[in-house]
Amino acid sequence: MIVSLDYDLINNNTFGLHAHCSRFVQWQSADEVAEWFAKPDNDAQPVLVIGQGSNLLLSKDVKGTVARCDIRGIEQNEVMLRCGAGEAWDDVVVYAVTHNLYGAENLSLIPGDVGAAAVQNIGAYGAEVSELIADIEAVERQSGRLVHISPDDCHYAYRYSRFKDEWKDRFIITHVSFRFSSSFEPRLDYGNIRKYLEDKHVTDVTPAALRQAVIEIRQSKLPDPKVTGNAGSFFMNPIVDRSVFENIRRQYPDMPFYMVDEAHIKIPAGWMIEQCGWKGRSLGRAGVHPKQALVLVNNGGATGQEIITLCHEVQRAVKEKFNIDIKPEVNII
Repeated sequence: MIVSLDYDLINNNTFGLHAHCSRFVQWQSADEVAEWFAKPDNDAQPVLVIGQGSNLLLSKDVKGTVARCDIRGIEQNEVMLRCGAGEAWDDVVVYAVTHNLYGAENLSLIPGDVGAAAVQNIGAYGAEVSELIADIEAVERQSGRLVHISPDDCHYAYRYSRFKDEWKDRFIITHVSFRFSSSFEPRLDYGNIRKYLEDKHVTDVTPAALRQAVIEIRQSKLPDPKVTGNAGSFFMNPIVDRSVFENIRRQYPDMPFYMVDEAHIKIPAGWMIEQCGWKGRSLGRAGVHPKQALVLVNNGGATGQEIITLCHEVQRAVKEKFNIDIKPEVNII
């Protein structure tokens, strides 16, 4: 266990924002997590648990303890991988692809830790991590007890799990087990993956080729947080009733969309933001990325409050133009 006092979280959030906490704790085993929460001293209880900070917007200093579950390791048992919550998600994808375990290729290059992936139900290009989750190991904060949680009990949905609301302060995830497939069935029809492969004259779509395609598509649209502070997609794509979709489509016949079911349609929030004229614009030191309007960026020296102000202005513009509320995917603290 590593404990640091009066800690600056600038290197623990990909927006690159300065925010201090009274104490920063890094747990390196499930036993350390259990021991921490078994303490009777309430001051030991962290007020905020984070991963790599790739889906986090810090708007102020944290008056208390911030903790990270920095448990590493990947253990394989046939098609199952048991991974520490602090393992980088993309390292798991690399391990799977190189060990002939399939199903995560479309989730390549998504930043963040394994534990956060299970909380957020990360997804991209028609795939979601919940499709792979077989078991979650966690410590119950109130008792310090180690428990196993079934993915069915997590009520996974689009960018949602019970860890985000009713379980928010109940568990600390220590390990996640993923079940992969031994046969490769590529998903090519979401986004522009198929077109990318055709343009590259890729006829033999291998897992490595699909992973590389996803990586290059993401890199062409999304800024590198090491260069420009950002948290990837800032807003969730709204899912609307078919009647709402049809009303908008009459005015914008070329609007992109994705079928959820017969009654619900997903509309890309980035497209709506672009239609509102925000793509590439800035508000002070915060801005909307010029290549992907779904991404808000720190152009240099921005504060969390400046990014929140920009967020509200973008939401207001979309509401006025389309009468649709777009909600942040990023966790705002």
